[in-house]
Amino acid sequence: MNVNINTVQFKADKDLKSFISERVNKLSGLYNGVVGGEVTLRIDNAEKENDKVSEIKLMVKGNNLFAKKQSKTFEEATDSAVEALRKQLLKYKEKIKERK
Repeated sequence: MNVNINTVQFKADKDLKSFISERVNKLSGLYNGVVGGEVTLRIDNAEKENDKVSEIKLMVKGNNLFAKKQSKTFEEATDSAVEALRKQLLKYKEKIKERK
């Protein structure tokens, strides 16, 4: 699965990018219809403690799933967003199964 990682007003290091790619790629193992992913990282109001935002759009056949989470670190925000997408993906998979 192809995962595009975009950053807003900062440059992410390769460790962060590989961490995010690894986490998002695990979602493709849950459902064969996952086509790709797009991750946007940004810092929201730098003076706040929980200022790291991770937005993930997961493209699946016939639909797009989206999760946005905010936390102290990009890793925590990404983990939370991936967990939310995992739940959405499992619900979507069941919904597709019921239609058949």
